[in-house]
Amino acid sequence: YWTNTMKKNMTENRQKYRHNEALELPPICSDVRQKQRISIDTLPPEVKAPFPSDPVIPLRTKTTREFQEDMERAGQSGDWREVREFYLTTFDSFIEINAAFKREANGSFNTIDDSGVNAKFVNAVYDALLNTPQDIQKSVLKGIINSLLREWKGPRSKDDLRAYFILVQNPQYSSISTYVIYAHLLRQISVLSEADHHFLVHWLKRLSARRFRQLVERLLQFISTRLFPAEADELPPLAKCSWWIPSATKVLGLFNAANSVSSPPIMPFTDFYNITLDHIDFMEEYRTWQNYGNSNRFSFCQFPFILSTVVKKAIIQKDSEQQMISQARQSLVSKVSRRQRVDMNLLFLNIKVRRAQLLSDSLDEVSPNSNHCISHGGADEWSLLEKLIILKHVF
Repeated sequence: YWTNTMKKNMTENRQKYRHNEALELPPICSDVRQKQRISIDTLPPEVKAPFPSDPVIPLRTKTTREFQEDMERAGQSGDWREVREFYLTTFDSFIEINAAFKREANGSFNTIDDSGVNAKFVNAVYDALLNTPQDIQKSVLKGIINSLLREWKGPRSKDDLRAYFILVQNPQYSSISTYVIYAHLLRQISVLSEADHHFLVHWLKRLSARRFRQLVERLLQFISTRLFPAEADELPPLAKCSWWIPSATKVLGLFNAANSVSSPPIMPFTDFYNITLDHIDFMEEYRTWQNYGNSNRFSFCQFPFILSTVVKKAIIQKDSEQQMISQARQSLVSKVSRRQRVDMNLLFLNIKVRRAQLLSDSLDEVSPNSNHCISHGGADEWSLLEKLIILKHVF
């Protein structure tokens, strides 16, 4: 009885609560929701969150001539404090790099025709860098490391592209001891968007021919050294930095594109060949490219401009052999499945020629319209072989 009474009271209370709730709650309709919305425009300025604005580039007034005079005084007096301060400040961040080398600190320069970089000043600073004390050179590398770490993520502005464009010209990357820093710079450049790469290509083609060649040779040397280091312990293990070579090759592709769009080309296309690749397993590279195409799996075959004629010839020859074998296999399987007679000559290329008409008969035999074979009745096989060798050299 007590249990039934409790259940009855609980049921009555729930019904009463629902009745009161229905009476007290306002009707839900579109008008109510619209009245509760508040536009951000109606908020007072002090409660609005400020939108991030582009950083203001500080004004730096040092000219090329003033910098060269500072270098001369430091070399004569041995007091490098002013030069040291300049390098420390300039390479401390992407903003400072733009402040030092941009022709107009807060100018836009958002076109492919003009990078806005004071190339003469950049060249003077880099030419002098290798003649400064070691502590200054180390401070520059340290500043570049900090800059790259800060700028690793987020969208890229044209000032960021200018900083990459300037940093990639640093001559310090010719030393193996700087390869770790160089690799991280190349990695960040390689993963830029296609639009950003488009800007860099057109800016690179405006470099002088001498400096353009130096940068290309530096990249080729970086790839070769990473593939075949002189000493096993002078670089990190290849397994831990497998992204080095793909990043460098992609950046080298930007230089190749810049060279291609230049008229006339800045340097011969053969100068992009990396002869070191003649000694790798290029057939494995080819199979990787065949199986994965232009996916995330890297292969040098994705960048044929870097492969020498020797490698390309070997790959084409091997590919032709594989295609012929595959076609012959398919033909044999097809005939067997249809219970037809199998012609084993499909596995070989048989050319029958006459001794007196060796060249003309050979051309007739290999022509697409050839449907006949001409027997050679001579017994002197070595003489015929010599003529075939001569024919091979003619082609």
